[in-house]
Parts: sequence; C-alpha cells; structure tokens
Amino acid sequence: MTGIKTPLTHYIDIIYVLTQKEMKVRYKSSYLGYLWSVLHPLAFALVFFMVFKVVMRIGMEDYAIFLIAGLFPWQWFSNSINFSPMIFINNAAIVKKVKFPRDTLPLSVVLQDMIHFILSILVIVFFLLIYGRAPSLSWLYGVPALLAIQFLMTYGISLVVASVNVFFRDLERLTTIFMTFLFYCTPIIYPETMVPERYQYLLSLNPLAPLMISWRGLFLDGTVEPGYLMLSLAYAVVSFVLGRMIFKRLSWKFAEAI
Repeated sequence: MTGIKTPLTHYIDIIYVLTQKEMKVRYKSSYLGYLWSVLHPLAFALVFFMVFKVVMRIGMEDYAIFLIAGLFPWQWFSNSINFSPMIFINNAAIVKKVKFPRDTLPLSVVLQDMIHFILSILVIVFFLLIYGRAPSLSWLYGVPALLAIQFLMTYGISLVVASVNVFFRDLERLTTIFMTFLFYCTPIIYPETMVPERYQYLLSLNPLAPLMISWRGLFLDGTVEPGYLMLSLAYAVVSFVLGRMIFKRLSWKFAEAI
C-alpha cells in the first residue's frame, strides 16, 4: 500500500529534514554560503604552503595538491567532531518536547558535512588537472568505500562526544584541544614517510592516520594500501559500536540533564 510510512521511511524523513535544517542554519545570513566549505581548507592549504614550501623550502614535489588532498577529508571530520559537543544541547527544545530518534541529530550533522566534502571533490579534480594529473578509475570504488568508512567512524565518535558532553560540559573545550593535537599528529600536512622509523608504529595507533593516508593515496596516485584500508575499517567499526553503546546508555537521561 502506498502512503503508509514504515519506521524506516519515517527515520529517513527525519534525517532528511534535519540535514536540510543544518545546511540552512550553517549558512544563514552568509553571502558566500557553501563556498566557505571550500574556501576554508583552501585557506589552510595556502598558509601551510607558504610556511613549509616558501619559507622552510620543504623538498616535496606538487606540495600544494598534496595539502589539498589531505585537508579536504580532514575538514569533513573536523567540522563534524568540533560541532558534536553541542548537538543535543543546541536542540534542547525538541529533545525535551518531541519524541523522535535522537541519534538522527548527530547523524544529520555528519551527513551534511559529508555532502559538502563530496561536492568539494570537484575542487580536488580541478587542482589535479592543473598539476597535470587526472582522476583514476579506482575512484569509482575507492571513493564510496572511503566515504562509508569515514562516515561510520565520524558518526561513532560524534555520538560519543555529543552524548557525554550533555553530562560533562568541559568536553566541548577538551574536544577543541584534542582536535588540534590530532591534526598535527596525523600525516596531513606532511607525508607518513617523514615520521622517524622508530615512531612509525604510532601511526597505526592513530585512528585517523590510515584513513587520511588512504584518501591522499587515492586522490594523488589512484591507489589505496589494503593494510591502511582494513585498519581504517576496523577503527570505523569500533567507533560506531562504541558510539551506539554510549548513546544507548545515556540517551534516556538527556531530557533531564539538558
């Protein structure tokens, strides 16, 4: 029968409405709108290029496209996680008064950041062409695979941060500090080969490192190292399961704590 909504279609409808709302709110009263999601990582790329390539004269070919290939996926992860602490608190009115699946709130935030990232891939293609490169056929399966892995990982971590911050508000500031630390500990503005051999094992302990290395390998060379891919998937599954467990344990107290 048509016109009868199942729990799944109802869930999807809520995600659609919330994602649309998040996108409108983010660029409300902004003249450049979506362009900010592109201009922000490009501005970072310009700063790092000036510092490392022009001033410090780092000996790397095509350093600009190297930066862009890493900074755009990082931007998606960073935006979602930095926004996570306030997701339930900023939506206190509907969390308290409306009965709906509350996990759709962080889901919609991560989803809209993923949409921005997908659109920004065109910018990466543009810079690849400038540097005499071209997208590889491996993008056809590599991009969806890495999108799914990063979405799973980001959503899981977002659930943890958003849920715990309802009860421990200092987590908002700790998240900002941790994200800065994570950025410089992840091979985004430098290649993983620059990490001294005795510290290489630390890369595998950083959940984001194999994922960022995989994105850059796919964008620049059209290849993804299977070891990094499987490690990224493992971290994504652990993040998702942990996020669901913590959310399930804490969510019934949200209305009282907010």
